[in-house]
This record gives sequence, C-alpha cells and structure tokens, in this order.
Amino acid sequence: MKLGKKLLMICLFLIVVPSLILTASVWLINRLQRQELKKQYQLTENVDPYSFNAAQRFDAMMHMMVNNAEKARAEDETCVLKESYLTELNSRMQNVGGYILGWQESGYYYVGASGSEGVQQYLAADPPADDRQSVYYTENERQYLIGNYSFTNSDGTNGILYLVTNVTDFLPALTRMIGSFLVVVAFVLLFSVLITGSWLRSTLVKPIGNLQEATKAIKDGNLEVPLEISGDDEVAELCRDFEEMRRHLKEAADEQLQIEKNNKVLLSNISHDLKTPITAIKGYVEGIRDGVASSPEKLDKYLHTIYNKANDMDRLVDELTLYSKIDTNRIPYNFTRIPVKGYFEDCVDELREELEAQNIELNYRCSVGEAVKVVGDPEQLRRVINNIISNSVKYMDKEKKVISIRVMDDEYSVRAEIEDNGKGIASKDIPYIFDRFYRADSSRNSSTGGSGIGLSIVKKIVEDHGGRIWASSREGVGTTMTIELRKFKEA
Repeated sequence: MKLGKKLLMICLFLIVVPSLILTASVWLINRLQRQELKKQYQLTENVDPYSFNAAQRFDAMMHMMVNNAEKARAEDETCVLKESYLTELNSRMQNVGGYILGWQESGYYYVGASGSEGVQQYLAADPPADDRQSVYYTENERQYLIGNYSFTNSDGTNGILYLVTNVTDFLPALTRMIGSFLVVVAFVLLFSVLITGSWLRSTLVKPIGNLQEATKAIKDGNLEVPLEISGDDEVAELCRDFEEMRRHLKEAADEQLQIEKNNKVLLSNISHDLKTPITAIKGYVEGIRDGVASSPEKLDKYLHTIYNKANDMDRLVDELTLYSKIDTNRIPYNFTRIPVKGYFEDCVDELREELEAQNIELNYRCSVGEAVKVVGDPEQLRRVINNIISNSVKYMDKEKKVISIRVMDDEYSVRAEIEDNGKGIASKDIPYIFDRFYRADSSRNSSTGGSGIGLSIVKKIVEDHGGRIWASSREGVGTTMTIELRKFKEA
C-alpha cells in the first residue's frame, strides 16, 4: 500500500475510531449515571444526568429524606431524635450533596456538617413558615437551598429536620460522570497515540533507521550489510532502490578487485612466460658471440631458435594486446563470407608443417560442401583455431601425439571438432576452463607456460560470431573442443 493511502487511513483511524469509542463511552456512562441517579435519589423514573438541575436534585433529596424519616418513624416515632439514626440519614444525604440539621424548641440538637453556623443563624432568625417549604440562603457567594420536614413527638413537642444543599456545586453524579468521561478521553488518546506510534515506527521510523545504518555502513566502506525490506510503499521502494544500488556497488567493487587480481595474475604470467624466450635468446646470442656456433649449420640452428623464441614473445604481446581489447570490448572484426571447406583446408596446411616439426600427427576430415559459408573474421577465427591447437600441444603426454580436426555440416550450422590425445581435463574443471586465468593444472613450469587467458579469448571471439564453443574430455585419453557457427543463408 502506498504511503499516501496509509497516511489517509491513519487520519481516518484517528478520527473515526476515537469518535466511535467516545460515542460508545458517553452512551455507556450516561446509562450508568441514570441508574446511579435513580438508585441514589430513590427515583421511580429515569432522569437525564445532563438535565438533572439543582431544583430536581433538591426535590429528589427531600423526597428521599422524608420517605426515609416517615418509614423510620412508623417503626420508632422517636428515631428522628436519636443521634445514631440521624447520623446514618445524614451520611446518606452527604452522599448526594447535602446534610441535615435537627431542631427542636430548645434549639439545634443535631448538626450534620461543620461550618453551618450561618445557615443555623439564618433559620433561627427566619424559619420557614410552612412545612416542606424550600428557601434560598446566600453566604459568601454560595447559594444554599433549604427544605424542612416538620414532625410532632408523642409528648406534643414539635421538631424540624432541615435539609441543606449547596446548589452552586456540581451534582456528585455529574461530577463522577465528567471524571469518567475524562478517563475515557485519556484512554482513547493514549490508545490512538500508541497505535499511531506503532504504525509510524514500523512503516517509517524502522525502515529509515535501517536505511541510515546501511548508509553508514557504505560510508565506512562496508558493502556486505544487506538492507531489510518489507512493505510496498514509497519508503520500501526507496529501500529497494538503495539495496539495488548497494548490490551494484558491491558487484562493481568485487569486479574491480577481480580485475586487479586478474591483471596481477596476467602480469605475473606474462612476465614468467617472457623470461623463458628472453633467457633462451640471450643464451643463443651469447653462444654466437662466443663462437660456439662454429659451423654454418649450427649458426643457422641458433638463428632459427632465436627467431622462434622472438615469435613466441610476439604472440605473448599480441595476446596481451587482444586481452586489453576484450576488456574494453574493442576487438577489431572484419566480417566477410568465408567458404568453410577452403578456409579450413588452408588452416590445416599451415598447421601441418609446424605440427609435424614437433612430431605431432595431424588428421583432417571435412564433410562440408563447397558452397557452405559462414560469416566471420578470417583472422580472428584463425586465432581461435591456433589457440586451441597451441593449448593441445602444451599438454601432450603420449609418445605418439595425435591431433584430429573434423568439420561437419549440420542443418543450420557448421561444427568443427578439434580432438587431441593429451592428458585430458578433470570433469570438475571443465565448466571453468573458459574463465579468465583459470588453469586446470595449477602448477606452472616452462614447458607449459601460457598467460591463462587463451581459452577465454577463444570463447569471446566465437560468441561474438554468434556461435558457441564447449569441451568434452576424459582424463588420460584426451580432449575435444567443439566450435559451432551458423551457416550463411542468402536472403
């Protein structure tokens, strides 16, 4: 879900959910307060706490006090004169916001609240004329509503129970209801804040924190720390883009390290391989200078060896130059239509003399027609064949050395197989022999040499021709390299 929709949902949540909770809470609190008012004031009908005013409250309190007193007097007429009963009744009245004064002709015999001297003096100076008449009394900006209940004792003496209530105070029930409502409001706000905070933490704070840690790791040069990603909003997309960038940076850094490592290996290999012909050339030149080549035949042999060693050095330099062009993808190709049969016959003729000079038997068979052509660069394809042959020659270990070249015609392609009876390649090494600098035989010596990039160059050239190359081998038996190129078809 997109971040905008999430923010909209959280706004709706902050509006709708608290409103529903508050509405339900107000309804429940109001219902409970109705029941409490009905119970406290001994009412027979439900009342609305919000419309339960001071007059209604006073009437309910008077009704409660009079009913209680009359019921008690029906059982014990003198109970309204007893302190124990009046204390109990006063406690009930205080629970609903009032208190009781007991008066007889001799004066007040019961006072239900301290600090009521003003009310007592007011009633003594101007008592209510009628029974149960309510009067108002104001003192220090506080307004009191006073009601009376008159009674006559068995001995003929009269008494009055005064009910005094402060009409300027909130109703106790309403006060409790407001308190409950404030508690609910606080709970709803806390609940909303916790839910919103949890959502913001999981959606924004935590991903941004992870992103910050990953940024710091990259700043410190550590590209190994992956970024945890969850969700599908804009922050998650930003984290995914960052993680993709981190992977690309890591791949680039790894590739650069590999390139540097490869260059070191290449320089080491080239340096090693250049030393061998240079040492040989120096030796033969010193032999000539010292007069060791005393006959024309021996001198010719020395010069021929020097020439071959110089050619070896030239091939190494060419290989290094081609490698640099492969790395920058700038191999110069001159594509043309090549007659397959004639081209391979020329290559074999050039190779035969060189191989026979090394006591290597070369077998050649071609089953391709005269008209079959491929599109390619003759020079680069010749480099492919020469590199494969050179590689085969390096690892010949049999007394009778044989290389076979077979050119075959498939329906849509031409397939050339170059097979030798050398030492072979282990099956575990075959998938890697076309990788740069990979050597199945890790031990280097002057007899094998090589820069380790020959077969990688071969693969690059073949693939640039739209073809493919693969190897099959058996240890101790030999290796077969197969090249497949697409046929040229007239449009």
